Amino acid sequence: MKRLFFISLVCLSFLAIVPARGLASEVADLQKKIADINTERQKLLEEQKQLQIQIDEAAKQGQSLSGTIKTLEASKKKIDNDLKVTQSSINAANLTIQKLTLTIGEKERQVDIHTEAIAEGVRRLYGYDKTSFLASMLTEKNLNDLWQDQSNLIGLEDTLNNEISALKSAELELNKEKDQKLAKKSELSGLQKQLSGQKQTVLETQTAKAKLLLDTKSQEAAYQKLLAQKIAQEKQFEDMLFQFESELKVALNPSSFPGATHSILAWPVDKVRVTQQFGKTADSGRLYASGTHNGADFGVPIGSAIHAVRKGVIRAQGNTDEQKGCYSYGRWILVEHDNGLSTIYGHLSSSIASTGQSVNTGDIIGYSGGTPGAYGSGYSTGPHLHLGLYATQAVKVAQYSTSINCKNTVIPLAPPEGYLDPLAYMPAL
Repeated sequence: MKRLFFISLVCLSFLAIVPARGLASEVADLQKKIADINTERQKLLEEQKQLQIQIDEAAKQGQSLSGTIKTLEASKKKIDNDLKVTQSSINAANLTIQKLTLTIGEKERQVDIHTEAIAEGVRRLYGYDKTSFLASMLTEKNLNDLWQDQSNLIGLEDTLNNEISALKSAELELNKEKDQKLAKKSELSGLQKQLSGQKQTVLETQTAKAKLLLDTKSQEAAYQKLLAQKIAQEKQFEDMLFQFESELKVALNPSSFPGATHSILAWPVDKVRVTQQFGKTADSGRLYASGTHNGADFGVPIGSAIHAVRKGVIRAQGNTDEQKGCYSYGRWILVEHDNGLSTIYGHLSSSIASTGQSVNTGDIIGYSGGTPGAYGSGYSTGPHLHLGLYATQAVKVAQYSTSINCKNTVIPLAPPEGYLDPLAYMPAL
């Protein structure tokens, strides 16, 4: 009888390593589908490079109506391609989650079998322990059977130790698979947000093109007049804002934020092209009545991914275009970082961030905009990202109630000394 129990335990151990019927085939099928999607995505990424070349070529035509329209058309094609890339990533993520679900089920089955094998082993050992070896010798009729049972006991203990080791290994693999599934679900959530932002950017691009053609009646002279009006309106607003912020007072503590050091912040865009620097420059003297530029501008096509330059929390966001005649950041996001610095990202075509959300360095929080006249562009004469940097202690998000055109608008405000040069904190150019 004792030997029968031992044989049963060995059988349980064997069952633990036999995969569920059909599992290997299902996993292999899912893996092939994932590989096919990845192959297709690589083709889309190659197309993406060619579309980027078209955008760069269109941008070389300068600030002209035909150049802007070509840029918008090329940008839309690229964003449509981006949508396909993101959708393929979502499809691959869903299939990976299905595969992980199957393997997690198998790992859970193995854990159950190993657990039952261990329980059976403990019961078997308990049965041996209840009868002493001397008592067994006095009661056992067949001495050979007694010695065989004792030999089985030693083997049983070894098998039990092996089962415990196998259980630990199975549980470790199970937890690993579960962690991978959670990570993939998080990735999927991020991809779905990206898809939403990219779709919004496509709509903004289409609307911007239609509005430009309507406002200018397809005339170059009318387009140049529109740009001149933008610049004049921008000067007026920035002059008023500079005067207002000059009156703000804050006891700024220099030790509350780091001094200018390269690489404290990462780049906000994938392809770095600085079109306007911080402070008093030739361009800033033309664009701002104050003679200074309170951030750094990056020339990027519409729909380019905008990344958080450092980990932090989304403190606030808004869109100054919600109030007609208020020309400022357009659609903006303010991120408060973990080191006493805060950054603002302006002229966005879409935002995928939520106020209060934590972000890591490099996370996509929105997509670039800046087409003149497009909703969310604010003060902009061409596609770009405006990045501003503050000492967190100095910046507040408040209603700009003294403004003529923006009195109902909420924006980040800081005294001049609260603004910092973003490029001084980023990798050296």
